[in-house]
Amino acid sequence: MSNVLRYAAFTTTPTGGNPAGVVLDARELTPERMLATAAEVGYSETAFLLPGPDPRRFAVRYFSPEAEVPFCGHATVAAAVALGLPGTITLDTAAGEVLVDVDGGTATLTSVPTRTRPAPDVDAALAALRWSRADLDPELPVRWAFGGGWHLVVAVRDRAVLAALDYDFPALRALLAGADALTAQLVHRRAPDVFDARDPFPVGGVVEDPATGAAAAAFGGYLRELGQLPDGGRFVLHQGVDMGRPSELVVVAEAGAPGVRVTGAAVPIDERG
Repeated sequence: MSNVLRYAAFTTTPTGGNPAGVVLDARELTPERMLATAAEVGYSETAFLLPGPDPRRFAVRYFSPEAEVPFCGHATVAAAVALGLPGTITLDTAAGEVLVDVDGGTATLTSVPTRTRPAPDVDAALAALRWSRADLDPELPVRWAFGGGWHLVVAVRDRAVLAALDYDFPALRALLAGADALTAQLVHRRAPDVFDARDPFPVGGVVEDPATGAAAAAFGGYLRELGQLPDGGRFVLHQGVDMGRPSELVVVAEAGAPGVRVTGAAVPIDERG
């Protein structure tokens, strides 16, 4: 796997953030080989770039160890930084066109248009999370949110509940898969513009992601639809702290804009592949 780069995204240290694999030129790989490579790498996602005639435009496919996913934010940030092309690049993903602005070791992705839908299966979600309705933040209702893939947003009023997360893996996996969703975006509002987050990804065979850019974009759109954004539409998500891999995701959801911007740094973990 000498052609696989390894980066940690949404962090400035290799021991923080969410690790991602990056293949800068995957034109000779079949989808089956991409999936096998992602399984060998073992990270929650590996991004496979497919260069075309435009040197600043790439098709990209994302694979977890168990399945292809339509979009992955942390692997996008990792791939954009790994490319080393300053300025704006365009990624053609299964979810749609994603613009990424690159400035050194930092990248800002602009998601596809966000949207939400009701989550009628709240009790099933709470049972899978081993939480109760008394744990929920009444100002942030449980909903499905989309930012390139669907995510189940569940907000709790007490940070300790988030810290003690011990969910039912098969039950949550079945719930998410049944709704064609990727992860559960579990949040606590620390301040109007600061949130703590945890993000189980059982659909991909991953217990938890330490940083999830796609879910952050979906959550930004969720807050925008609810009228719960802080002034200016900018907020910070702290994720991975409870896993020992702290991450910082800066999110901007402007009123009237279709997508959401998510910014983070990325650093190499091991470029030997």
